[in-house]
Amino acid sequence: MDYQYIAYTQDKKLVRGKLSAATEEAATRLLNYGGYQVVSLKLITPFFDSSKLQARFIRIKAKEIIMFSRQLALLLESGTDIVTALDLLQSQVSSAFGKDIGEIAADIRGGNSLSVAMGRHPRAFPEIYYRTIAAGEQGGNLEVVLRQMADYLERGSTTEKKIKSALAYPMMLGFVGIVVVAILITVVIPAFTSLYSQLGAELPLITKIVIDLSGWLSKNGLNLLLVFVAVLGIVYIYSRTPGGKYQKDKLLLKLPLIGRITQLNELSRCCRTIALLFKVGLPLPEIMTQAIRGTKNRVIAQALTETQQELIRGEGLSRPMSKKNVFLPLMVQMVGVGEETGKLDGTLTTVAQSYELEADDKTSAAIALLQPALVAGIAVVVGFLAVALLSTMYSIYGQVSF
Repeated sequence: MDYQYIAYTQDKKLVRGKLSAATEEAATRLLNYGGYQVVSLKLITPFFDSSKLQARFIRIKAKEIIMFSRQLALLLESGTDIVTALDLLQSQVSSAFGKDIGEIAADIRGGNSLSVAMGRHPRAFPEIYYRTIAAGEQGGNLEVVLRQMADYLERGSTTEKKIKSALAYPMMLGFVGIVVVAILITVVIPAFTSLYSQLGAELPLITKIVIDLSGWLSKNGLNLLLVFVAVLGIVYIYSRTPGGKYQKDKLLLKLPLIGRITQLNELSRCCRTIALLFKVGLPLPEIMTQAIRGTKNRVIAQALTETQQELIRGEGLSRPMSKKNVFLPLMVQMVGVGEETGKLDGTLTTVAQSYELEADDKTSAAIALLQPALVAGIAVVVGFLAVALLSTMYSIYGQVSF
């Protein structure tokens, strides 16, 4: 970062200037080493900061962070010092991520630890990452923790990819179906309506219904679209409020099949988080804080918060969990076993694997049901419109033949 300074030289002359440093403390040290007595030191903030714009719109891909973690662990195991390792890795990643790594290396040169330096770059390193790294630094097993963190991120990334790939085809199919029906109603049916009116044919009831519906949509389509957009806007605004977010997540857990899949995915992520942090030696209250922050569903986050409060009061972990319906029996039982044996990381890893397998099976089953349902729905709508139009054509042909 660039700083503007005012300082006295050794011969008591007042000077002004600029210099670059990782932090304000590092800038002060550099000036002191140069024989300057600092009077004023201010960070130069440009009118247009491209780095802030980049941080807002450019995401660091999970696979980059995973690869970075594994390579950094390998370099540290080979005896490379951490600053040299970061300098080597900086050129092997994207420019956005490389900028973050360069700033982390500069912070370490300025006297900060790796975890503190990573904590200044939440775009690349979430809180659970640098908290875990801090535990690894304290325990002297940084390389092991880096690999564990890479495995943790890789599992989460794999789960997200599975869900996205599974939903891609049904979403595309639904979009195509909506477009086809819209074209039929706005283009095809009006053309047939004009033809029928010229021929003066007697229209069957089903055809009249379709033509009246098409005409109503043509006249009121814009108003209907505006109402739909307004309703969506109101729902979206409400869903961004704390109460709206909670109600949305609560509804999501109650939906048939989808609710169970959501619950399994959230609990498996929670189990993975607790297992990882317990393994590196963090205390349970802090582990629960990270589990709460890593949970996307606010209903489960609230249940974890209440569990943490009872844990701090000395109630343990499994007993408070047993009072919450969102925690499934297997998780509660295995947490109890882990508390008794002192192997909470192993038992929760087993639970996470079980929930992930069940979530995958249920997701596959849901997609298998959704695809034929969408095809059948589109076929029914298109078939209804086709019958409505073609039945009149056959009637006209019959009148002409006679």
